[in-house]
Amino acid sequence: VQLQASGGGLVQAGGSLRLSCAASESMFTLMSWYRQAPGKQRELVASITDGEVPSYAGSVKGRFTISRDSAKNTVYLQMNSLKPEDTSVYYCHLRNMFNRDYWGQGTQVTVSS
Repeated sequence: VQLQASGGGLVQAGGSLRLSCAASESMFTLMSWYRQAPGKQRELVASITDGEVPSYAGSVKGRFTISRDSAKNTVYLQMNSLKPEDTSVYYCHLRNMFNRDYWGQGTQVTVSS
């Protein structure tokens, strides 16, 4: 399984970005976005199940939206009202039907104050 993440960049506080994660496999039980800031542990940001049920970390709830385009095998993370503390490398994750985990390369998100 290959995951191709894109969409990171530099944005001012209050701005928006949309991350994309294209998967080479359409069968999964869970796709997620994680992030890791320098010196910190990787943390879960948002997940979406194969039934398209989303869940969010408390720190992003109401600002971020995870969604899926089944036809494109792509999951998106729409990030609005970005804050400097959202600055991190964001990683796409997929768990397949055999409970194997796959990771995409990170994409840098930098929010300036």
